[in-house]
Amino acid sequence: MFEQLADIKDRKKNLEDRLSDPDLMQDPARFKGLAKEHAQVSKLDDLYARYLKAQHDFAANRQLIEEEEDEEMLALARAENGELRESIAVLEKELRLALLPKDPNDEKNVLLEIRAGTGGDEAALFVADLFRMYSRYAEQLGWKVETLSSNPIGIGGYKEIIALISGEHVYSRLKYESGVHRVQRVPATETQGRVHTSAVTVAVLPEAEEVELKINPSELKFDVFRSSGPGGQSVNTTDSAVRVTHLPTGLVVSCQDEKSQHKNKAKALQVLRARLLDKLQQEQHDQISSDRKSQVGSGDRSERVRTYNFPQNRLTEHRINLTIYRLDDVMMGHLDEVVEPLMLHFQTEALKSEHRA
Repeated sequence: MFEQLADIKDRKKNLEDRLSDPDLMQDPARFKGLAKEHAQVSKLDDLYARYLKAQHDFAANRQLIEEEEDEEMLALARAENGELRESIAVLEKELRLALLPKDPNDEKNVLLEIRAGTGGDEAALFVADLFRMYSRYAEQLGWKVETLSSNPIGIGGYKEIIALISGEHVYSRLKYESGVHRVQRVPATETQGRVHTSAVTVAVLPEAEEVELKINPSELKFDVFRSSGPGGQSVNTTDSAVRVTHLPTGLVVSCQDEKSQHKNKAKALQVLRARLLDKLQQEQHDQISSDRKSQVGSGDRSERVRTYNFPQNRLTEHRINLTIYRLDDVMMGHLDEVVEPLMLHFQTEALKSEHRA
């Protein structure tokens, strides 16, 4: 697997030469792409150099062990080789992960869509709780959250909320959040103190740029209408809400959060573009990999992925059998102890698949 690293230094040098070309500054997009590739290759080069040095030191120590007669020196060499063996295993795994085919969406911004499922008002309240959790997590990582569309119910919950989360490597960290999230707790609307089970769905879509997906204007139907639901001035007084329908697929997106019809139209198109790209990628993915759904934790957003049990302060991530008794911390946005084990799990599964191939 490491044969492709034999020319890593030549690749790095070639990229450095191209980046030093003054003419490249006239093409910012190309410069950004090459700079990004150079950073990835440099990281890989450094990792491979450390791996080769550890291999060399291990071989040198083994030869010393065969030839050395001094017991104290032998003990030191054996101890050092034990540490080197562990380092080599770690570095080899890191290299294999680095050489796995990259998800082209990993560095993209995402559209986060959270919708109330079973549970009525309690499900809608939990939509708001999850949105708050993701917003706090985004804040910790320096990401920006912009609400694109929402459908509030008036008691602090939402039937649906859609937001754009932008920053570094957003999709790579949030892509495994898609699925059915179940909540078990005593609802604020419950007078008997009984625990209810409700559910919401979460979808994480990579943001689609216009250059990736060209939409024929003739395939779009726009409708304008008056905003409805809780709100301030301009609600129910002007035709500012926009509904856009993509005729070939039947996908429909509505947006009414802004007072400006123009802004609502722009946001609706942004959501539509992401959904269309996700639909196209999903169709391509299904054609390429028919066994995806048979894999453990496929990430299918129709499967129940997580349970939030408030009476027991427990979170259970069903795909990797992870249970955490600090649900209150997680709801405050401390999501890394869930996100990172998920990333590690799916990376390990990818490595197994690569090895079998």
